[in-house]
Amino acid sequence: MPQIETNGTTLHYRFDGPEQGPLVMLSNSLASNLSMWDLQIPALLDEGFRILRYDSRGHGQSAAPEGPYTIELLTGDAVALMDTLGIGKVHFCGLSKGGMVGQMLGAKHGDRLISLTLCDTASFAGGPEVWSERIQAVRAGGMASVVDATIDRWFTKPGQDRLPTEVGKVRDMILTTPVDGFCACGEAIRDMDQRESIRAITTPTLVIVGEDDPGTTVEVARGIHESIAGSKLEIIPESAHLCNIEQAEAFNSPLLQFLKSHI
Repeated sequence: MPQIETNGTTLHYRFDGPEQGPLVMLSNSLASNLSMWDLQIPALLDEGFRILRYDSRGHGQSAAPEGPYTIELLTGDAVALMDTLGIGKVHFCGLSKGGMVGQMLGAKHGDRLISLTLCDTASFAGGPEVWSERIQAVRAGGMASVVDATIDRWFTKPGQDRLPTEVGKVRDMILTTPVDGFCACGEAIRDMDQRESIRAITTPTLVIVGEDDPGTTVEVARGIHESIAGSKLEIIPESAHLCNIEQAEAFNSPLLQFLKSHI
């Protein structure tokens, strides 16, 4: 799959779908890669969308330059990728860290967006000590030191039992995430505060959250929804952080309905 030099780094990206289709840009969570969206691709293709996925800086097959990173830097990567590929506007959809990038895109680069979907994300990560401890653990013990706890936050126990293959793929994504990339992006999340800036978003926005997400909770999603005028909130039952995987059909339905209403 192609890679491109942009914004001082190398980003790995992939296109799917018809060249003339409405373009949806998907941005991954921390400790994952562009394959986390695999269960959305067939549904989007069936509706004629073109999809651009990319591995965030520090993840997947993209480069992992020395940190720290910031959400501003990661947002700059998304804009630079669009610029380098000659793309004017997109429907942007990001989950967790990808949704943090989406929030900044909406606040500062709304002219590049047709619509915005923010999934299982936050505008403020809370106490910095949690992230500092997590970063220290990964520095000391690698991604294996956090993989089990991460899986338990990302999927409910019934979901883990029901989807062993999908959970196994996510486990592999976590374990193969570069330590430097995880830690630098973790620092970006730790130091972020977009609680006030997102009030400037005027792009049509959908906020999606898993009903049982223990980190970026329904309450957190509701706060984002209430801060973005005219936004919609969709709660996905029986799912945790990766609700797009744990309840793919229930996730895809409102996403497609929203995207089609803004073509």
